[in-house]
Amino acid sequence: MEQHEGRASRQADDGWWSGRLHELWRVAETAQDVAGLSDSLYDMLLRMPGVLTVVGTRWSGGLLHYLRSVTSAEPTPSRMEIEQDYGESGAAGAPDGDPAVTVHDVSGLDGAMPYVQVLAAAGARSVAECAVPLGQGGWASFMVGTEGRDALDATLRTRLKQVAEVAMVSDRRITARRDDEVRQVSDAFLAEASLQMDSSLDVRSTVRRVARTAVPAIAEGCVVHLRPSEGLTPVSFAHMDAGEQQWLGKVAAEDTWLKDVLQGVLDSGQARVLKGEELEGGPFGPESSGAGRAVRAISVNPLNARGRALGTLTFIYHRVVVAEGASRFLAGLADRAALAIDSSTLYEQRRRHVVSLQRHLLPRELPRIPGLTLSSAYEVGDVSLDVGGDFYDAVPGAQGGVTLLIGDVCGRGAEAAALTGLARHTLRTLLEDGSTPEHALGRLNDALVREGTSRFVTALVAVLVPDGEGFRVRCWSAGHPAPLVRREEGTVEELPAHGDLLGVLEEIEYGSGSARLAPGDALVMFTDGVTEARAADGTFLEARLQDVVAQKGIGDAQGFAERLAEAAVEFRATGSDDIAVLVARAELVG
Repeated sequence: MEQHEGRASRQADDGWWSGRLHELWRVAETAQDVAGLSDSLYDMLLRMPGVLTVVGTRWSGGLLHYLRSVTSAEPTPSRMEIEQDYGESGAAGAPDGDPAVTVHDVSGLDGAMPYVQVLAAAGARSVAECAVPLGQGGWASFMVGTEGRDALDATLRTRLKQVAEVAMVSDRRITARRDDEVRQVSDAFLAEASLQMDSSLDVRSTVRRVARTAVPAIAEGCVVHLRPSEGLTPVSFAHMDAGEQQWLGKVAAEDTWLKDVLQGVLDSGQARVLKGEELEGGPFGPESSGAGRAVRAISVNPLNARGRALGTLTFIYHRVVVAEGASRFLAGLADRAALAIDSSTLYEQRRRHVVSLQRHLLPRELPRIPGLTLSSAYEVGDVSLDVGGDFYDAVPGAQGGVTLLIGDVCGRGAEAAALTGLARHTLRTLLEDGSTPEHALGRLNDALVREGTSRFVTALVAVLVPDGEGFRVRCWSAGHPAPLVRREEGTVEELPAHGDLLGVLEEIEYGSGSARLAPGDALVMFTDGVTEARAADGTFLEARLQDVVAQKGIGDAQGFAERLAEAAVEFRATGSDDIAVLVARAELVG
């Protein structure tokens, strides 16, 4: 009788596991990242008899990115960001071939490793581990901790290997899909970049377009060095974070380590990608100080055209995965850039005329408009996450006014970054050419619909025209958060403008609103990183935004946007969306 009951129990357990494993495969079919399987995977293993804790780690070689764990006492998954390089000791655990399960005594493992500390804290004395290879050269390890080796029986080890294999297969599918998306975006970007770079015969304008189209579509930072005679000179640099642009420019001009790397690339004629230990001694990587600590990799390509070495094209990455497997794309971009630059240089030598270089993707300085003080701020939400899509600009008008634009591309990653550059460039170019806001937004919508992208774009365009001692304002919105008007006495009102999203429908309608700014009044434009900033209690900043705008509008007009962006950053306890703020305050002239 007991034998029969034991067999029935095992059969029931096998049935439960089979059902859960089938469900895990279903989740894997739609997961956007292996991390999306974690909750189901960990819960399944934690329910196994004798399991005290389940621990997962994510690695790139010996670099431990993060650790996730659940315990029988606390089944809610917790995540610990690590970002520490353990060198050969860490890399020793990398898988060599297909997943295989190994069993260890916790006491025999390196107690300095964070995952060993988690296992020990949960009371585990034995652990079964299964390491799996992941895309972009990374790998993951799944560990099950028990009180003794007896619990790590053949059934548990088999099931650990099964879930690890699900994660590996899912990652391969995700990586293949992303590679395909990147190829499509890369082809489109190269075509667009060629058109942009070839559209000018002014060398500095051409170089400016290289940086403007490359950030953030390719990387977080970009530097172009040219060699007009002897030595390399930085002629253009741009960074996603406006606060780090001066730092990047100083590094490009003065850092001897970087100059040696660039000269080596020029001498060899071969591109290089540096990361990890290869960054030691330079201004980048976790061992450096200041802004350089966030840089995970740099890529340097020679700019060669018509048998001449013109200079180098350097990209700064905050995510190692962006630099992986991109050699053909970067070489293609460098070739196009070099040819465009060389053509511009030859033409410019004949003309003997150089147009001033616009150095940054995001404007270092906004235009000066009589009767207005313009201020802006940009805060990058997460320097580890996939990049993002916030942008803004200001286009002076022909009659003393100005057109302001601000927008956001949904999501992050290569496709979102490429669309950000496309959206901002399209709107600015059309507005500079005299197009109406409706026409500019319509052209951008047409381009997005033709691309067939699954992402949408929001945008807000505001035209400010002088009107006596103030300005008339009219706004056109395409699904973007409505702007606010802060009056001089401190009251705040919303300027309603709620239109359709761009890139979704072929025919769209734009929300439009109007107001008048008297001296002391300010128009405040922002992205959803401000409105969706969320406090620890779940409250969104949107609920109290008007009060915050009223408060932050007190003081120097030039710092208004920065104060508002800082308030949003300080308010939020969760979320990592980028924040962009653009403010125009009317002033009394004379």
